[in-house]
Amino acid sequence: MWLLWVSLLSMLSLVSGSADSKAVTTTLTTKWTATPLLMEASEFLAEESQEKFWDFVEANQNTEGEHDDTEQAYYQMILKRAGALLSSVHLNMLKFALSLRAYSATVHSFQQIASNEPPPPGCAAFFSVHGLKACDAQDLEGLLETAPTRPKPFLFKGDHRFPGSNPDAPVVILYAEVGSPAFSSLHRAAQAQAQDGRALYVLRHYLAKPSPNKVFLSGYGVELAIKSQEYKAKDDTQVQGTWAEVNATMIENDPVDEVQGFLFGKLKTLYPEIKEQLKELRKHLVESTNEMAPLKVWQMQDLSFQTAARILSAPAAEALNVMRDLSQNFPTKARSITKTVVSAEVRKEIEENQKLFKGSLGLQPGDSALFINGLHIDLDTQDIFSVFEVLRSETTVMEGLRSLHVDTPHIHDVLKLNVQPSDSDYAVDIRHPAINWINNLETDHRYSSWPYNVQELLRPTFPGVIRQIRKNFHNLVIVLDPTQENAAELLNVAEMFYTNNIPLRIGLVFVVSDEDDVDGMEDAGVALVRAYHYMCHEVDSQSAFEAVISMFNQVVPGGRLSVGDVVKVLEKRYPYVEVSSILGADSSYEANRKEGRGYYSQTGLGPLPVVMYNGMPFQREQLDPDELETVTMHKILETTTFFQRAVYLGELATDHDVVDFMMNQPNVVPRINPRVLDTSRTYLDLSDTNNFFVDDYARFSTLDTKQRSTAVANSMNYMTKKDDGFVRPVTFWVVGDFDQPSGRQLLYDAIKHMKSSNNVRLGMINNPSAAVTPEGSRVARAVWAAMQTQTANNAKNFITKMAKEDTARALEAGADIRSFAVGGMDMDLFQSAYDGPKLDFLLSHSVYCSHALKLRRGQRAVVSNGRVIGPLGEEEVFNQDDFLLLESIILKTSGEPIKTKVLQFGIEEDRRASDLVMKVDALLSAQPKGEARVEYGFADDRFSAVKIRPREGEVYFDVVAVVDPVTRDAQKVAPLLLVLKQLVNINLRVFMNCQSKLSDLPLKSFYRYVLEPEVGFQADGSVSAGPLARFLDMPQTPLFTLNLNTPESWMVESVGTRYDLDNIYLEEVDSIVAAQYELEHLLLEGHCFDVSTGQPPRGLQFTLGTASEPVIVDTIVMANLGYFQLKANPGAWTLKLRKGRSDDIYKIYSHDGTDSPADSDDITVVLNNFKTRVIKVKVQKKADKMSEELLSDGTPENDSGFWESLTRYGFTGGVKTEEPKQEKDDVINIFSVASGHLYERFLRIMMLSVLKNTQTPVKFWFLKNFLSPAFKESIPHMALEYGFQYELVQYKWPRWLHQQREKQRIIWGYKILFLDVLFPLAVDKFLFVDADQIVRTDLKELRDFDLEGAPYGYTPFCESRREMDGYRFWKSGYWASHLAGRKYHISALYVVDLKKFRKIAAGDRLRGQYQGLSQDPNSLSNLDQDLPNNMIHQVPIKSLPQEWLWCETWCDDSSKKKAKTIDLCNNPRTKEPKLHAAVRIVPEWADYDQEVKRLLSRHSHKLSLTKTSSTHHLLL
Repeated sequence: MWLLWVSLLSMLSLVSGSADSKAVTTTLTTKWTATPLLMEASEFLAEESQEKFWDFVEANQNTEGEHDDTEQAYYQMILKRAGALLSSVHLNMLKFALSLRAYSATVHSFQQIASNEPPPPGCAAFFSVHGLKACDAQDLEGLLETAPTRPKPFLFKGDHRFPGSNPDAPVVILYAEVGSPAFSSLHRAAQAQAQDGRALYVLRHYLAKPSPNKVFLSGYGVELAIKSQEYKAKDDTQVQGTWAEVNATMIENDPVDEVQGFLFGKLKTLYPEIKEQLKELRKHLVESTNEMAPLKVWQMQDLSFQTAARILSAPAAEALNVMRDLSQNFPTKARSITKTVVSAEVRKEIEENQKLFKGSLGLQPGDSALFINGLHIDLDTQDIFSVFEVLRSETTVMEGLRSLHVDTPHIHDVLKLNVQPSDSDYAVDIRHPAINWINNLETDHRYSSWPYNVQELLRPTFPGVIRQIRKNFHNLVIVLDPTQENAAELLNVAEMFYTNNIPLRIGLVFVVSDEDDVDGMEDAGVALVRAYHYMCHEVDSQSAFEAVISMFNQVVPGGRLSVGDVVKVLEKRYPYVEVSSILGADSSYEANRKEGRGYYSQTGLGPLPVVMYNGMPFQREQLDPDELETVTMHKILETTTFFQRAVYLGELATDHDVVDFMMNQPNVVPRINPRVLDTSRTYLDLSDTNNFFVDDYARFSTLDTKQRSTAVANSMNYMTKKDDGFVRPVTFWVVGDFDQPSGRQLLYDAIKHMKSSNNVRLGMINNPSAAVTPEGSRVARAVWAAMQTQTANNAKNFITKMAKEDTARALEAGADIRSFAVGGMDMDLFQSAYDGPKLDFLLSHSVYCSHALKLRRGQRAVVSNGRVIGPLGEEEVFNQDDFLLLESIILKTSGEPIKTKVLQFGIEEDRRASDLVMKVDALLSAQPKGEARVEYGFADDRFSAVKIRPREGEVYFDVVAVVDPVTRDAQKVAPLLLVLKQLVNINLRVFMNCQSKLSDLPLKSFYRYVLEPEVGFQADGSVSAGPLARFLDMPQTPLFTLNLNTPESWMVESVGTRYDLDNIYLEEVDSIVAAQYELEHLLLEGHCFDVSTGQPPRGLQFTLGTASEPVIVDTIVMANLGYFQLKANPGAWTLKLRKGRSDDIYKIYSHDGTDSPADSDDITVVLNNFKTRVIKVKVQKKADKMSEELLSDGTPENDSGFWESLTRYGFTGGVKTEEPKQEKDDVINIFSVASGHLYERFLRIMMLSVLKNTQTPVKFWFLKNFLSPAFKESIPHMALEYGFQYELVQYKWPRWLHQQREKQRIIWGYKILFLDVLFPLAVDKFLFVDADQIVRTDLKELRDFDLEGAPYGYTPFCESRREMDGYRFWKSGYWASHLAGRKYHISALYVVDLKKFRKIAAGDRLRGQYQGLSQDPNSLSNLDQDLPNNMIHQVPIKSLPQEWLWCETWCDDSSKKKAKTIDLCNNPRTKEPKLHAAVRIVPEWADYDQEVKRLLSRHSHKLSLTKTSSTHHLLL
């Protein structure tokens, strides 16, 4: 064996080259400084519960000396302390969170909030009490004494409030680093004040001396794409050194140590003496494997199936590694994969499964999908942080079910139950005398010509046609107070429906005074009701309705109905009748005046006015007149399908009463309580199992909230309708002081409901109003004693008696409790329990109500299957009908399905089964509402799936992936699944979904997904460098471009490499290209609408800042979806309308998704995690600015809008007078984009050519997204040298706009799609000049060029060079017919009139057209050029004179002398490299190039001198 190795290695020396293997690495760090892992761990625990957060803080008050000084020991200490509070699976989640640094943003947000205080100098930690600060614990007392004289600070949703703090006490905010020596004493001082009820203690993280290091992030992808070298676009400037030091051992220790069957890790261990030779052998094998020779088309056809076959042939434990390796390095693996044979079984099973994928999941061959416990993970829209949230949420539910002793096989059955709060519409009964029906489709003469038979519903009609059938299918009821302002608007909508013969029965409920002796001559509402009934009596309801409309027509806009308006109409219609006899106090036209208010109160419909369709109330925002009309018509069409189904199934016939049929549906309830229907709900955590009870208060008081909830449940005795062994899916706990009338009333209503339903069991929790005493708890003790000592039926009858007011009064007056006994009671047993000295149950209940239910003393609430409804207001009604509604919701959404599942578990005892239903319901319903779980039943996984089975007996995640192994999704999915496999116990199936008959290489890039399951450490206990993306042993001949694939809300920039990341040519690299990126901003996104019009307020500007610096960034609202975006970083920010026109014309009306109350004018937004943040803002014009427009400068307009200007310019060619101009600074604004060192070199030369040819000040605007660190560093020095201004602008491609993947196409998109939002409103006009252009004239001339009303001007393509005719694609086919004789324009130079551009919504039109066209990969091949040319009929282009842009490819030589600018266009015929063309075509180019190089050399020399002197200073 040894001789074999010697000969092999000696042969190797003959073939081995001298070049080292090359690598590319990528890291991404935060802009902010490192945050301690201890603080991040505390935030993880805070999301578990605030109690766990404070327990963790308590355990880590001062960590100095509690571990040796290595980072690994510190990390292990954190895990050990957190492990005392977490299960093993949750501890793994914590490890993953710390690896992701998921809570670094949360910790840093508190640091930013602290910096706004600002911190007092020299303090390691400090208190802030209502604005005054101190660092000494002894000063706290004094600050608290004076605190009430100062305003309370604003507290954020993410603030950590000490449990049991008095919410009404002064607020003490402690800014400190948990675990530091300074923290402990201040924490104890604040804790003592909070425990005594003298302070509301809030803890915020704060680092007095932040670490200089940055946080290394993961959870992103890095693509190394192979670039086309058709046109040579590589700079020939030599790179001097590198900015990044890379850990060489980290590159050497490549985890993939298997190459062509040789396991080099093992070989190095076995033969350490020939380590260097092994390294050479490995390198040689890698280079022979990394062959990049092109494949023939026939070789590519089966690559997808062949790659799948290679993966499936690997052992199950290695299959995911193989999949990752093949997909992420596909360009070098493709040739060897073509030799793989695909078995018939694999191919057949894949094709069979694909039929199922298409039918059940809508997946085509080549598509991908990932499911975790049936939840769909969309890899395009969901980043790793949302996947982490899913994992964590699922862990909580599965661990909860496990702790409730649900067996592992049943856990996934329970998870599949869809128990989310349903949005189904509940309705109230509309068969009530209070409703005044205006019309009746079944009996009124005006509808007599309509068909009557319900079978008409089944007759085919055109879509959207409303069927006119003489049946009351559709009923609109308006419940209103006639004296409210908006009453007239609603009645006008009703009149419109009525007069247009819409098949809608309309009813009115007038809610007016129900006093007996009210005088209609003084009360307008009563006057209207009496007048209406008089006219109904005299004529009919239609005439009465018309008269009511006339009365409201008398009201001035914005006014209210008066008695005079009613009288005027009555006198006109009935001149001979005494009006006071109709309206006065003695009127006989009372009919159902009082019933209106009674019906309104009984149905619990919420604030007036209310509009109901078939008994279902519309949302408040749907009551706007236009919206009401639309939503009603939509409901009519929607409900028609319900009736069609009923008729088709024979449930509804012509002789049936349609209204009775509707009102007998299960969604119709006697009363609608908005509190019950609210979908934002609070649930108790009942997922614990223990043996504690409430009758031992000493023990109960030591338990945490979760354990207390279980103890309360353990101790609860229930009342039920019957004493049978029946599993009841609905559990009510009635909470109140049963020694007070309000508590007894709630209990009495609950008992009445319980007696009507056998699905319900009823328990009671006492919440005493005062300190617990025997005298103040007679009823409570009687109820408790009866439940403890009597049979269920006797206890129920006795407690019903106790809940009556007569009983309570008698007891208070001294009556003997025995006198209320019911037949069959064991009174001796009862009496001993009643008179017993222990009141532990009351004390336990009292503290439970305070801490767990968050109730004040004596407050009432209802807990239904763990859901807390309360606290109920003092006068709030919660009656028998509300319990019925609550029961019906629970049964429908969760109770029945869970009960069915629990019965399958075979639990014999009905009490335990009912408890399990309640606890499982609370656990499942508490989870955030998301997509329903997908039921997937795949036929076969024998040959075509990678399978990994879970460990027996443990909770496991069910993970299913469907993937084509040669797609970008496979490049992401494989590493994600590998991490999941290490993180949690999984049952994994990866199904192959291959494409056949490929005609091109499916993957043309290398890819790395940066993700690690846990923080890594080196041998010395320090944290490993990274996480980072490693591209090792890369082929050296291709030209690569590096792209980052980050979460949507991240804005990253390249900060640390001298290499050109747009053109990486490894043959010219010494060893490693180390790319360093930085997370520059987190994105805050939003949508804004004007409430008056419902439209986005185009041009509205928002600013984001802090109290001390109100404007840090600003933005403009688009018309597309009212979208806006703002750049920020973790912290608390204030969003405002920008001072100026935005602030003058508009005010903020409401906001959603923010961190401040909905009615506050200043919007506070806290960015405290890496997830996407989207807010909604509604604005309204100020009353005196209703006629003003934002995108107007306040001067009279000379044109009447876009269409007129289009007609004048676009079709007739007429000349438009310029708009009057405001005085502006005389500046030429020039916009340009560049990516890669070559184009940045061209860009500097373009800038120099502009500056050399003008005396006018110039401001350059560069798109920051793609600029290299070298350019960003050099531009300030160039600006100083040549005296120009510059600004780097940035915009993140919105998620809703179709994404481009190729970098060049992304850059093209930025050139045209966001012009209206990239620049401030103050910029009226700008010029776009391509980077590879040389300017030979003063661009002031182009800036001042008259565009004749067009929003922009472009130069048409030259047509004078005849030899290029065959390449002029616009002369034939689609473009020839579309342009219809117009010119096709080039996008290398254009001028934009931004005022006009914004006014005609050109940006929004361009984005809209792009969205439609870009879905087709074959359209918009030259995106930046094709789009404006395609839109020429909607957004006109002014053609600039030809001399403004000369390009040798398209223009003949004779026209060059007139050229004002020269563009170095690519030549599709000669493919000449840009640098050669530049020197040949433009004589002055070389001089400009040398001038720029000399400037950069001087700057570089100064920089090296500065570095040398600073190093020398450090050595001294």
